[in-house]
Amino acid sequence: MVLQKMAMSQISSEFVHKVQIEGVQTVVPSKVTDPRETCLVSVEDPVSSDIFRGCLSIVLCYNKAVEEDSGWLVAGWIKESLGRALQDQPMLSGRLRRVEDGNGELEMVSNDTGVRLVEAKITMTLQEFLGLEEREKAEADLVFWMDIDEQNPQFSPVLYVQVTNFQCGGYSIGISSSLLLADHLIMDNFLPRWSGIQKKLLLNNNALEKPVFYLPNLRNTSLSPSNTTSSTPSKQSGQTMIFKIAGDSEIEGVKNELCKRAVSHCIQEAEHKLGSEMSSEFSLFVKESPKVKRVENCKKNELVKPNLNFRCQVITLDDLGIKELAFHDGNEPTHVSCWIGSAVAMAIPSSTENTSDVNVIVTIPAGN
Repeated sequence: MVLQKMAMSQISSEFVHKVQIEGVQTVVPSKVTDPRETCLVSVEDPVSSDIFRGCLSIVLCYNKAVEEDSGWLVAGWIKESLGRALQDQPMLSGRLRRVEDGNGELEMVSNDTGVRLVEAKITMTLQEFLGLEEREKAEADLVFWMDIDEQNPQFSPVLYVQVTNFQCGGYSIGISSSLLLADHLIMDNFLPRWSGIQKKLLLNNNALEKPVFYLPNLRNTSLSPSNTTSSTPSKQSGQTMIFKIAGDSEIEGVKNELCKRAVSHCIQEAEHKLGSEMSSEFSLFVKESPKVKRVENCKKNELVKPNLNFRCQVITLDDLGIKELAFHDGNEPTHVSCWIGSAVAMAIPSSTENTSDVNVIVTIPAGN
């Protein structure tokens, strides 16, 4: 048993060297977005906020659905299914840029520049990976993310998808997005819609048929894979909670000071439930409307005490449907992780029609 633990510890410490990137593609919406959507990002100090560095990461681990299944097949079909899914959420394939003829203001634009699809492999089985003592630390290597370039943000993708093949035939799907688009990814039902499109494609095209973009058929085997594309580590360093504030509460939307008090209340609730304290400084993301997002650099000691009367409900991954995401009919993930690597609070109006509920996401770093 001791030798087994020592071996697993060695595997954990060397895990980063076992991830081999085999290919990178760009996925764009299957139809041109016209007219382009834009969303102003109102922020006083972009560099010290988390708009360039912060990201939401999701890891979904799957056993192979059938004997012939593999992550290579899944990634090939993702090239098509993701393109179709992006038609309804084109901002996920857009870019952050500076407003033309503006004063350095920033905006998100759905310019169809595309999502990066990364295909990789590792030299261990899925069971070995899930048994690692430092699994949470190793999971960061199953997700690809590069910080948005501060000087030229228009060249940086805001969404990455990494499909990693394990030796056993199992695979993981790692998804990372800019915090500016976290609401589109997890609160607007994008992931279930995308996985539904993938399952329908498999049903209509024979699940075992090789897709057009099947990397083992496209790769030049005489050349060694290049790992010159480097990822910015987004390690799990905290815990995240999501709260839903009922629309009949006092806060009346996200544009007034009462909203900040509601966020303060949710931070206190998260601190109590997680047994940790929020950082002394953190970023607050507020989605004021589909056209405006406001980002503030907040200090915890300056938050006003809530003293509000409203109904607040904790939302879990089960409520968001992430734990049931199947990209192959009947093959739900064996393991799911979701994290934000920095101290953040978000206030997002519900996307459900005929409701004024507000969702508040709070991430408290570990060790505080």
